Amino acid sequence: MTGLNAILRKKFRHLFVIPGIVAGAAIGSAAAQAQAPEAPIATPAQRATYADLVTLAERSDLVIRVEIRRQITVKPERAPGLAPGFARLYIEAQTLALLSGPSAVGESLNYLVDVPMDARGRPERLKDREMLLFADLVPSRPGAIQLTGRNAQLDYSPELEARVRPVLAALVARDKPPVVSAVSDALAVQGTLVGESETQIFLATQDRSPMSISVLRRPGQRPVWGVSWGEIIDSSARPPQPDTLRWYRLACTLPPRLPASANLGQDANARRIAEADYSFVIEQLGPCRREITQEF
Repeated sequence: MTGLNAILRKKFRHLFVIPGIVAGAAIGSAAAQAQAPEAPIATPAQRATYADLVTLAERSDLVIRVEIRRQITVKPERAPGLAPGFARLYIEAQTLALLSGPSAVGESLNYLVDVPMDARGRPERLKDREMLLFADLVPSRPGAIQLTGRNAQLDYSPELEARVRPVLAALVARDKPPVVSAVSDALAVQGTLVGESETQIFLATQDRSPMSISVLRRPGQRPVWGVSWGEIIDSSARPPQPDTLRWYRLACTLPPRLPASANLGQDANARRIAEADYSFVIEQLGPCRREITQEF
């Protein structure tokens, strides 16, 4: 029987081998599915939020689209303040478009930028790539600019430009909202019905223009709130739309809680209403989310 088994195994060896191959293939397929390639890491340009773009644009004299022509790595000993894992590059670029700023910008620009190094300790090759820069002019140095933040150089794309242009337009509009500097006063007045109240929150602004928030509560109804952008308190005022400059002025400036010094309520209940209404406004505004300008 032993000899017969050997003959059968030799003659029909494929019957014994194929199952093993199929099983191995199935295991390999399962392993391949388990080791699916990771999603590509989003670039700073892709991660940038509305708050990031406003922050960069508002603190920059220039917003420029350029094409990089040359890069030179600066020696570490000549790059003070360089973070570990980064390289400082001297960049020469050609101006492609000026989105914002004076018309005196030349066709050729130069600037310094810090970029992360790869696993081999080398900076990324940027030559021939288009970038969107947020920068200031350097006095007495024609053609030189200075980036206004760590992520003030972003990979250019038509999508990024489409997001930036409305921000730039809002920042130069005649009716642009003022910059909020503090909550000056808050007062809640109770109505004649149980659960009825109105809260007025007055804000201080950098240019001293009046600005206030109203919160109305009616029994059995959701609170209604809005912002008045002038001296007259508008009873029909509405909340600002998300991802607009008016939203940014509030969501990215107001403190998370109503300052005790600003609460003018005479009794404990009125003070509690004012605090609750202020918290309601903060919740409705939502967080001022930043991804690439956390240092500001």
